Amino acid sequence: MVQFGIFAWAFTRLGIPPEYLFSLLFLSIAGSMINIPIRKIHLEDETNELPTVSFYGMRFQPPPWRNRHEMVLAVNLGGAIIPTCLSIYLLAHAENPFRMLLALSAVTYIVYRLARPIPGLGIATPMFIPPIAAALVAMVLNSEWAAPTAYVAGTLGTLIGADLLHLNDLKPLNAPVASIGGAGTFDGIFLTGILAVLLS
Repeated sequence: MVQFGIFAWAFTRLGIPPEYLFSLLFLSIAGSMINIPIRKIHLEDETNELPTVSFYGMRFQPPPWRNRHEMVLAVNLGGAIIPTCLSIYLLAHAENPFRMLLALSAVTYIVYRLARPIPGLGIATPMFIPPIAAALVAMVLNSEWAAPTAYVAGTLGTLIGADLLHLNDLKPLNAPVASIGGAGTFDGIFLTGILAVLLS
């Protein structure tokens, strides 16, 4: 996608100057490896190590436990903070932010209904449903500004619907780290933003 200039074209459609493309890509991908702890969740029972976890055809190795009586709640830099900052920037410069927020609400509901807790990993969603939903909703509700609307609805909708609205489902996951925007969600958020723009 980088080789054929698809990323550059997608960000240009968002109104992001091409000279910032590499920085955004680098920060998003490198930031996906950085989880910022925000609090610890006490677990009543001691948990056991899980083998490799598989979901939607992808395999992940859960990180090792440091303390089997607590789970760390964190925010992922590349999967949550950077997409949120970009979405806020697009919202602040939107011609019709109300329609953008309507699209965000619709995608949030769809993702919330599809998100599933995966033991050892976290809350996960099918990878291609959020971008397709975001693109369709953006074209229906805000066709004149479809690309930025699709990005905001897709990224924030996935973050809110998959992670934030499922915070109460974290304890049974048997995962040492619950990362908002991280683990299996990062791929969905990163690709949702790009694919939603391309589809719209």
